[in-house]
Amino acid sequence: MAVPFRKTSKAAKNKRRSHLALVSTAIVSCQNCGAMIRPHRVCRECGNYKGKEVVRVED
Repeated sequence: MAVPFRKTSKAAKNKRRSHLALVSTAIVSCQNCGAMIRPHRVCRECGNYKGKEVVRVED
């Protein structure tokens, strides 16, 4: 098996891992009921998407 000739420096290691940071998800309020939802998805509370009822929600 191949073995590294030199130790990987902290800078090189951190540059390689620079894209691994966690990113928070975007959250917007529903236009109809005001519930917090992810964008471009049907609201679970009222069943609306872009001002139209697409899913019937039972109470």
